[in-house]
Amino acid sequence: MDRREIMAMISLLDDTDSEVINTVTGNLLKQGPDVIPELERAWEGSPSEKVQTRLENLIQEIQFNGVKNDLHHWVNAGATYILEGAFHIARFQFPEISMGKVNEQIESIRKDVWIEINSNLTALEKVKILNYIIFDLHKFTRNNNDFYAPQNSYINQVIETRKGNPISLAIIYLSVAHKLGLPIYGVNLPKNFILAYKDEFRLHDATDESEDILFYINPYNKGAVLGRREIDYFLSQQQLKPHPSFYVPCSNVDIVVRLINNLLLSFEKLGYTQKITRMKELLRVIEPS
Repeated sequence: MDRREIMAMISLLDDTDSEVINTVTGNLLKQGPDVIPELERAWEGSPSEKVQTRLENLIQEIQFNGVKNDLHHWVNAGATYILEGAFHIARFQFPEISMGKVNEQIESIRKDVWIEINSNLTALEKVKILNYIIFDLHKFTRNNNDFYAPQNSYINQVIETRKGNPISLAIIYLSVAHKLGLPIYGVNLPKNFILAYKDEFRLHDATDESEDILFYINPYNKGAVLGRREIDYFLSQQQLKPHPSFYVPCSNVDIVVRLINNLLLSFEKLGYTQKITRMKELLRVIEPS
C-alpha cells in the first residue's frame, strides 16, 4: 500500500459507519510498524478528538503486535540471549527504546569486568570481580522502597535507575556473564531468583544436574555466594517443600515467564486491568499451553 492509499484509509477514520471503521482499522493494522509515522502525523494534524483516539489505539495495537512477533521470534530462535527477551518485555511500556542502546550499557559493564578478569582466576575469584563491578562500581542495587513497582521489571529502567528486583538484577548479571562466556545460569527459586555457577571442566553422566554446580549467587544481595545448604534453609524459612528445579539452571524462556509474572503482580496491585490482559497475551506467546 503506497502513501496515498494509506492517507486515504486514515481519512476514513472519522466515518460514522462502524463497518467502515473496522475495515479501515484492519487494513492499517496489516501494514505493521512502517505505517506508524503516517499515523503520528495524522494525529498531530487532526482536530477531532475521536479520530485522535482511534489513531492512538491503532499505534498502540501495532506496537504491541510488534512486541508479540519479536518475542515469538526470540523464543523460536532458541532464546539464547536473555537481555533480548527482557528488552522485548520492556518495549511493551517503552516502544521507542533501542536494543542497541540497552546492549551498549551492558557492554560497558562487560568491558570493566574484562579488564580485571583472566583465565587463571578461580570461579569464585571471577564472581568477586563481577560483584565488585556490577554492585560497587556501577551501583546496581535492590529497590527496597518500592519493590512492586513495574519499573523494577523493565530492563531499560533498571539500567537507568540502577535499581531492580531479584529477577531484573539477575538478568543484568546474566547478560554480562553471557558476554564474558562464563558458565552462569538462572535458577528459578521461589520468592527469590538466584544464579548457578556450573563447573565447566567436569563432565559426567550423573542424573542430578545440581552436582555440576560449584556454587550459587544471589544478585539481590550484592552477589552473595551460597551453597545448597543455604537454599535448603531459605526454603524451610519460607515453608516451601524442596523441589529439584529449585537447585538447577532454568531456561531463558523460564526467566522471561518469571519477569512477566512479576509485572502481572505489579499491575494487579495497581489495578491496571488492560495491562494485565496484555501481559497474559505475552505469556501465551511463550507458553502456548
